[in-house]
Amino acid sequence: MTADETGNADEVPARPGDIFEHLLVVQDHDTGLNQLRHRRSTLPEQAELAGVEGRLTALEARAAEVQSERDGLGVRQADLEGQIEASRARQSELERRMYGGQVSASRDLQAMDEEVTHLKRRISELEDREIEIMEALEPIDTALQTAEAERQVLRADRDRLQRVIAEALSRIDADIASQTEERQTAMASVPADLLARYERLRASLGGTGAARLVGGSCSGCHLTLPAMEVDRIRKAPADEVITCDQCGRILVR
Repeated sequence: MTADETGNADEVPARPGDIFEHLLVVQDHDTGLNQLRHRRSTLPEQAELAGVEGRLTALEARAAEVQSERDGLGVRQADLEGQIEASRARQSELERRMYGGQVSASRDLQAMDEEVTHLKRRISELEDREIEIMEALEPIDTALQTAEAERQVLRADRDRLQRVIAEALSRIDADIASQTEERQTAMASVPADLLARYERLRASLGGTGAARLVGGSCSGCHLTLPAMEVDRIRKAPADEVITCDQCGRILVR
């Protein structure tokens, strides 16, 4: 009988029957490795971490905009405070000269008194503008404080998730290394040509290249083989390579 991959069999000279059991062990490890790699790439914490990082990025962007607005108001407030300080210093200097007896000419005293009056008005106006800025700063500072509190929470969540993911990946990688080593051991008992055929089948059949015959069904495709085919398989020599006539996988009796 020929051994094309459409569902027939051929002979592998001088191969003991347990070779196929070793092949199934290889298949079990390959299935386990596929599952581990899938788990590695789909950890639920990874999706959760992406969500936290997305929220943190958005929060940082909003906070930067608010901080920029606060910085602008802060510059204006500092400028006003500088003008107020300069005006007060000028007022104090004029009043010191006026009341210190350093100026006696009435014209000069009148001019100085008018300047003091102007300075007082100017200081009042500047202080009103500063109060407006301070009032505008209050909700901004509150928003920044709220953003900082949210940032701390998100950063704590991010750090926790990163630790959980790192620990999970470490465990999975250790399992992958163990499965890979055990697979190599099992492979050593399978002839190269049979292993190559298995690998081709596994690549084209969703990761399963060998399956056990259970009753009259292939455990790979889960289809029932014709009764005559099952009878023929059971009577075939133990070292004959049997393939499922439904899916083409290597069948292990």
